[in-house]
Amino acid sequence: MRVAAPLFAMLALSACGMPATGPEVDLSVQSRAISSAALFGAPRPYAPARSNAQIAQDILELGFRLESGRVIPQFSRFEGPVALRLTGQVPPLAEIETDRLIARLRNEAGLDIRRVSGAAQITVEFVQRESMRRLVPEASCFVLPNVSTWQEFRAAPRAEHLDWTRIAEREKALVIAPADATVQEMRDCLHEEVAQALGPLNDLYRIGETVMNDDNFQTTLTGFDMLVLRVWNHPSLRPGMTRTEVGARLPAILAQLNPRGAASQSVGLDPIPTPRAWTDAIENALGSPTRRRSFEFAQAALRISLEERWQDERLAFSLFLAARFAPPGQGEEALDALIGAASIYSARPGGEVPRAHVEMHLAAQALAAGQYPVVLRLTENAIGPARRSENGALLSSLMLLRAQALERMGRDAEAETLRADAMPYALFGFGSRQAAEDRRAEITALIQR
Repeated sequence: MRVAAPLFAMLALSACGMPATGPEVDLSVQSRAISSAALFGAPRPYAPARSNAQIAQDILELGFRLESGRVIPQFSRFEGPVALRLTGQVPPLAEIETDRLIARLRNEAGLDIRRVSGAAQITVEFVQRESMRRLVPEASCFVLPNVSTWQEFRAAPRAEHLDWTRIAEREKALVIAPADATVQEMRDCLHEEVAQALGPLNDLYRIGETVMNDDNFQTTLTGFDMLVLRVWNHPSLRPGMTRTEVGARLPAILAQLNPRGAASQSVGLDPIPTPRAWTDAIENALGSPTRRRSFEFAQAALRISLEERWQDERLAFSLFLAARFAPPGQGEEALDALIGAASIYSARPGGEVPRAHVEMHLAAQALAAGQYPVVLRLTENAIGPARRSENGALLSSLMLLRAQALERMGRDAEAETLRADAMPYALFGFGSRQAAEDRRAEITALIQR
């Protein structure tokens, strides 16, 4: 399930570089020119950087537990070729984005999957956001087993057949995605939910190089994700296997599929599950109605991270949220927290993209402080990962921050060219020209602040 990103802000920049959502999305701007293929070209995902030993542990934790913490007792997946169809209020670019995703799944994960117009094992139904949130208020999209329509789910939302823990061989799955979202949010939902229909169902905050992480930093399937899907659908695994049986086969599968992982240095993560208290604090920080309450919960998550002596993504994300929700009088503390988060992400496998999100906020701090050369350095570092991860909201924000710094340095022509170049990415990420202009105004206002 992709969690809806709240629009809390630090220095008026939206959470994690995520797109704005709501009635300002203008579907009329969704032309082929702002599809991910047109904007970003051929996919260039980062290769998995973790050791095979660590990836094996990750797969077991992703595959044998739900996001709620419930244990999944057996391995489950589709057997044989998989067909996928789109239905409901299909947005203008949904077919293009779906076909690009399917091509990646075939080429990178080796899956036998195709899009059809008739009967299919996986149905993606697009539903108005308001209808979705009346039933599942905390989610921007999600995947369900054993149903094929939104109406089926609405008729019995708590039926036993919707319980993933009871399933061995998957027969059908329903992805619910918003019909009135930005192109980026729609694309992001397709990537995560279709991947979970085909593979593991859990999300883990401690893995930074995956979309299966509710920090929402990664927005498209990564090299790690494609390897996990390839492993999950390996012929030596069978529906109904236990965790122990799957675990016994993973080393040989990974040695075959990812030989470079044998030489990768293990990151030494503690395999003990993350305490529920930390996850609750994070979710409350992201979902609280006031900045003050969000800061209190972020501080609670940070305390737990320090008590557990973590040095991974969980500590980095706790620092990031503590900075993002810090009150105005704690600017120095917020800056220290951001620098600490950036340092951790730099040392983590696949940390380029999470670090780019932190660097966006550091660049905003530097812009507000009048440190324009620092803004240029930070945005130069972050633009590459933002482009490579195909995050239009993050990329356009970085470009606009950079343009503002260039303008303040007297380089007006470069600034205007950069702002014009940023507009297609802003439309992709924020959903309308007005939302894109609002983002530019927020960044301009940092100077006055």
